[in-house]
Amino acid sequence: MKIADSSALLLLPLLAAAATSVVGADCPSYTDYSSAPHSPASKGKYRIPSMRPPPDCRTFSNPTIEQALSNITSLISDPDWRQLFSNIFPNTLDTTVAWHNANTTSPYTFLVTGDITAQWIRDSTNQMLPYVPYAAMDDDIALLVAGLINMQAEELVGYPYGNAFQPPRRSGLEPAENGIAVDLTVTPPFDNTTVFEAKFELDSFASFFQISSTYWRATGDYDFMYNKAWGQSVSNILGIIEKLQEPTYNSKHMVNKPLVAYNRLTDTATETQFGGGMGNPVKYTGMAKTLFRPSDDATIFPFLVPANAFLSVELYRLSSMLDQIGVYLEMSAVAKSLADEIRRGVFEHGTVVHPKHGRVFAYETDGYGSALVMDDANGPSLLGLVYQGFVDEKDPVYQNTRRMILSADDNPWFFTGAYIHGVGSPHTGFQKVWPMAVAVQGLTSSNRTEVKQCLDQLVATTSGLGLMHESVHVYRPEDYTRSWFAWCNSLVSQFVIDAIVRFPGII
Repeated sequence: MKIADSSALLLLPLLAAAATSVVGADCPSYTDYSSAPHSPASKGKYRIPSMRPPPDCRTFSNPTIEQALSNITSLISDPDWRQLFSNIFPNTLDTTVAWHNANTTSPYTFLVTGDITAQWIRDSTNQMLPYVPYAAMDDDIALLVAGLINMQAEELVGYPYGNAFQPPRRSGLEPAENGIAVDLTVTPPFDNTTVFEAKFELDSFASFFQISSTYWRATGDYDFMYNKAWGQSVSNILGIIEKLQEPTYNSKHMVNKPLVAYNRLTDTATETQFGGGMGNPVKYTGMAKTLFRPSDDATIFPFLVPANAFLSVELYRLSSMLDQIGVYLEMSAVAKSLADEIRRGVFEHGTVVHPKHGRVFAYETDGYGSALVMDDANGPSLLGLVYQGFVDEKDPVYQNTRRMILSADDNPWFFTGAYIHGVGSPHTGFQKVWPMAVAVQGLTSSNRTEVKQCLDQLVATTSGLGLMHESVHVYRPEDYTRSWFAWCNSLVSQFVIDAIVRFPGII
């Protein structure tokens, strides 16, 4: 299934350009603001509150996005969904643009993940994706997205193994404290004033490629490629991926020196890695190792299948982009070769035969025959393989996997209760479903009834706060994590637009 083109919603009048907002000194923290409902509420069943900060407290204002918001909400008849979409669609712009240098020749954008003053590569890409289609018609949006690409490139050149980064010194923002645990061994070492967290997550590379190629496809603009940091970061990443394909032991059965390791003093198993930070041993499969999942939890088996699948797709897209533009052709060839090897590795080593569902994709594996059969709400996920573009919705292995994932009997991290049902994560514990996973379920379904059920769950599970949470308890609506989660707000916005395009009148 191809995710629906949102072009039908982009018929916007030409509007005057707008600059970023300067947040007033008296504005409350949005963490505090989002923790209580604000008037006026919708007139629907759930009385969804109005959760956009006041105009002078928004971190980025843009008339094109405001017009898009008006256009889309005019297609929504349900009053609760009209209000909820009005809260979540502009949320990243309203609350997370911590710093933006709109220099037309070299823009930079630093997006915080929400309640932490740090930028995750994966989160920031996903936070920005709903706005990329508008970059072709609005220079300010184009500068915002190009600025994020430049910022990520700079971060990954400085330390390619980090998952989250501190604001650049020139932004004037103070570095955030990360006192979760004590780092014992992190290889290679890092500077905590520039790197917020040094958990190596393979999907960070894929997300950087994704925002680059998605922006180029939307606008035709490839000026970002001539930023020295972009070419250097791509070159470095391709070399790192090749090293991450290597097995743990060499031909003499000696341990290969690890490229990256991570070891923490902690009482939480998911915060550190096996083997002194190296991770469990692997054999060569063509896939690339990763120490951590997109949840920031440690992998059990280092070949994380959905992350490898996502990376293979984005390597293909990177190669196609470079070929069409006619630049970095040697890197294009390497990217294409790696994409082929990883994709082949996923199908040859990343599937298992399930006793009930037949051949399915495993979540993690090691090349020795061990595999972890589950799925996690965080993307990339197995449920999201269609959304990421790795397989078609009708792929039989995907369909088997989907049935397994959406079963409380067969996926240990699928929960169901009176309030919500869906995929959760070890990151938030038992009986907590992530609205993000419900959105991905809807995005990857061509069944109108299933899509409507996903929409109905999402609008019913904001705990009266009118924003998407990280997770919610299946029986207790007041038991949630994060009053607002920018990544999820953006993803659910994409889902709503997609659903409206594919199923007019669905809400």
